[in-house]
Amino acid sequence: MQHRFTPSGISEAEAEKLTTALQHRLYSLTDLALTLKHVHWNVVGPGFIAVHEMLDDHVEEVRLMVDDLAERITTLGGIANGLAGGLVRDREWNDYALGRAVVPAHLGALDKVYDGIIGDHRRAMGIAEDLDLVSHDMLVEQTGKLELFQWFVRAHLENTAGELPTADEEGQLDAAAAAALADHL
Repeated sequence: MQHRFTPSGISEAEAEKLTTALQHRLYSLTDLALTLKHVHWNVVGPGFIAVHEMLDDHVEEVRLMVDDLAERITTLGGIANGLAGGLVRDREWNDYALGRAVVPAHLGALDKVYDGIIGDHRRAMGIAEDLDLVSHDMLVEQTGKLELFQWFVRAHLENTAGELPTADEEGQLDAAAAAALADHL
C-alpha cells in the first residue's frame, strides 16, 4: 500500500509495517464486536440477563477501539478498511462456532475468542513498540480493556476453588462443551 504521507519521524516502510499490523487488529476487533452481538442475541438459560447486558457494554467499548484503530491507520497515511469483504478475505480465524446456546457454553467459547484476540494484540504491541509509541500505547490500553472483558467472562465460568473449566481446552467448541458440562456438575 502506498502511503500518501506519514507523521514526522516515521518512514514509509515503518508506516507500512504499522498499518498492516493495525489493520489486522481492526479486522479482529470488528469481528469481535459482531461476535459479541451474536452471543448477546443467542445466549439463553439461567444467567441470561446478566450476560446479555454485560455484552452490550463490551460491544460499545470494542466499537470505540475499532474507531481508534481506523483513525490511527489514516493518521499514519494508510487506508483503514472496515469492509466485510476485506475482513473475510484477510482474516486468519474461523467464524464463531456457536449459534443459540446456554450461558456457560457461550462464555466458554468467548474465553477462547479473547485468548486469540489478546495474544494477537500483544504481538502487534511488539511491532509498534519499536516503531511508534503512540500506536503502542493505544494497543496497550486496548489490551488492558480486552483482558478486563475476558476476566468478566471467566468470572462467570470459574468455580469457588478458582478453577476454570475451559483452561485446558483449545477450540471454541471444546471450551463450550467443558463449560456447559461443568455448569451441570
